[in-house]
Amino acid sequence: MQAIPQTNSAIKLDESLLTRLTALSTLKSRSPQWLVNAAIEDYVTREETYEREKAEDMLRWQNHQQSGHAVPHSSVAEWLSSWGSDNELPCPK
Repeated sequence: MQAIPQTNSAIKLDESLLTRLTALSTLKSRSPQWLVNAAIEDYVTREETYEREKAEDMLRWQNHQQSGHAVPHSSVAEWLSSWGSDNELPCPK
């Protein structure tokens, strides 16, 4: 297994957060560094996903503004009302 290169970085934590992080690292049998890396990884992944989806939404909105095409609310409402029934309708186009 190839090692992932690491870079040192300093962060400043207030005393209360550092105390909590240290306590949690003991409970989890992990180093505070491991917990910080995991938290940052989760945050960055979530924010990257959010930004990607926001860009896709903006593109869809621009396409709608140019084309004027949209699914009528009544069609969507009817489709959603059919969810979970024996006669579930296909997604409106």
